[in-house]
Amino acid sequence: MENTTVESTAFTSKQIIIIAILALLQFTVILDFVIISPLGDILMKTLDMTTAKFGFTVSAYAFSAGISGLLAAGFADKFDRKKLLIFFYTGFIIGTVFCAFAIDYTTLLLARIFTGLFGGVIGSVSLAIVTDLFVIKQRGRVMGFIQMAYATSQILGIPLGLYFANHWGWHSSFIMIAVLGVLILIAVLTQMQPITKHLELQSDKSPFLHLWHTLSNKNYQIGFASIALLSVGGFMLQPFGSAYLVNNIHISQLQLPMVFFFTGLSVLFIMPIVGKLSDKVSKFWLFTAGSILSIIMIVIYTNLDPIPLWEVVVINMILFMGIMSRMIPATTLNTAIPEMKDRGAYMSITSSLQQIAGGIAAVCAGFIVHQKTKASPLENYDILGYVIAVITLCSVVLMWRVSQLVKSKNDGSVK
Repeated sequence: MENTTVESTAFTSKQIIIIAILALLQFTVILDFVIISPLGDILMKTLDMTTAKFGFTVSAYAFSAGISGLLAAGFADKFDRKKLLIFFYTGFIIGTVFCAFAIDYTTLLLARIFTGLFGGVIGSVSLAIVTDLFVIKQRGRVMGFIQMAYATSQILGIPLGLYFANHWGWHSSFIMIAVLGVLILIAVLTQMQPITKHLELQSDKSPFLHLWHTLSNKNYQIGFASIALLSVGGFMLQPFGSAYLVNNIHISQLQLPMVFFFTGLSVLFIMPIVGKLSDKVSKFWLFTAGSILSIIMIVIYTNLDPIPLWEVVVINMILFMGIMSRMIPATTLNTAIPEMKDRGAYMSITSSLQQIAGGIAAVCAGFIVHQKTKASPLENYDILGYVIAVITLCSVVLMWRVSQLVKSKNDGSVK
């Protein structure tokens, strides 16, 4: 890929290849994280974990990802983005293999920490690449395609991972991700060209000085806060999703793949639509609409009694349509805030704060939710829903500030 953006909103063949590679990358990274939730009930029973311990297992990845992102932020704009991507993705694959060979709570916790150290930086590097290579009028669609990795992980990844876990043990789910990761790494090595245009714009000699200048920018701080808060709700809701469905709604382990499949299918349907809308209408109002739908469905979902499988599927589909409808406009707005010379550092810091905030949220969720025995219903899940609803409302206020900032920056002509 040449280090120039294309003014036309049509994608070139090289851009399409980059979009496909980044989407596949995100698929494995997202799957590695979200697979913990559907495996949660199995892991808590197999490794004898309490809800609090499981919360720490989820947050361990998030905290280590946040810390590594902050440490890497100062260096993010000092190197070829392709080389950074290869380095961190290789470490991510190794960490995933370590997860596959975990034998108890402690070794799984350590493996998740190692994986997070590398996996947490990949998303920010990918976003920096998108921002470097695509003009803002293209980014909504690009984000839509890349965010479809989440839906694909739901449709293919999680059901396949659960199938592996039910037939060959939960370890095999991580082996599957690692093998796929190796294939994608080969594609990065062979198909992606160096991305170095940002190196021409660097003025800070010290990486730590560059990090400080990025952190201290007041406009950037608004973006940091908004995206960090955006992740809190997801991190609070997802970790105990499978345990809630199994123990409270009485969905069997064999039925779980169907729930995740149809949920992902709905997200796969809505992502391209939201991506196109994000390039045509107000990103803030699109975000607000998704937030309102999310609040309504979260309150309904967290107060369910045992209901038929088809009702669970429908409610989950609508819930995640709302949640994912927030992600594309929010991410697109956020990419318009930093200058090109700061994009790598900005995206790394954003990702780090997002992960750290999410890690805190997962720990809090582990303490809010209780389970008396391994087979008893989860308690206080409704309270968790109300907390998430309030946080979602707060995120709308912050996103409005981001929207105003982007408008005043270049009157909608940010490149």
